[in-house]
Order: sequence, then C-alpha cells, then structure tokens
Amino acid sequence: MSVRRTGSCFCEKLKFSYEPPSLWSAHCHCSVCRRSHGAAFVTWVGIALEQFSMDQDQTLTWYESSAGAKRGFCSACGSTVFFQSENWPGEMHVARACFDGAIDREPTKHGYWESHVDWLQINDGLPRSVST
Repeated sequence: MSVRRTGSCFCEKLKFSYEPPSLWSAHCHCSVCRRSHGAAFVTWVGIALEQFSMDQDQTLTWYESSAGAKRGFCSACGSTVFFQSENWPGEMHVARACFDGAIDREPTKHGYWESHVDWLQINDGLPRSVST
C-alpha cells in the first residue's frame, strides 16, 4: 500500500493530497508557466483526478490563462499551485514545489524547450521536447 502524498500553498490555506502513482512529472518552459510563476520554468506533476483530493480549499481561485486552460492559485498568499486543461482531461497538474516532501517520481523531460530562457544553463541530461 502506498502512502498518500500531501502538499499546500505557501500559507497552507490550500491543502491537497493524492494516492500514488502519479502519471508523470516534467519541467515546463512555456512562457505562460514562466510568467504565472515568476520563474525560469515550472516543474509539474500530473495526477489522475480520481487519485487527487482537495483537503482544504477555501482560498482556491481559478484563472483562465488561455482558451480551455486554467490555473488554480491561493487568493490569500498568491501561490500558483494547479493547472488544468482540456488537452489533458481527467488530470490535475500540481506544481512540484508545493509538495511537502518526496513524491513517487522525478521529472523525466523538459517540455516546450523552444521557449526556454537563455539566461539559465540546464545540463541535467533530460530529453528536451518542443511541446509537452
């Protein structure tokens, strides 16, 4: 039996958990992820909705960041935590940095590499794709 993995936003008013296994994990370099997180890239973990639960969500706010896609953030502290899209039905994407500790998988690739910033050198050997 696997152990539920937990996480939260910065102020811990949003709390979530999931029952492993997760579906995937990858670094996203698209400009929307970069700008919404204020970072060079975002590491996401894909989780099947039936394995995911919101344990505390009174501050969860959704923002439609592009057609058919939305980002969930905490309205108290501003942490961007979630992403959902019609392109990946049945999945909740969770920012890896919001988990409390180790999870069941490490990132396996860099997505949207064509949008990466040139001011950060990444030499981890992971595959680099021009889309997801």
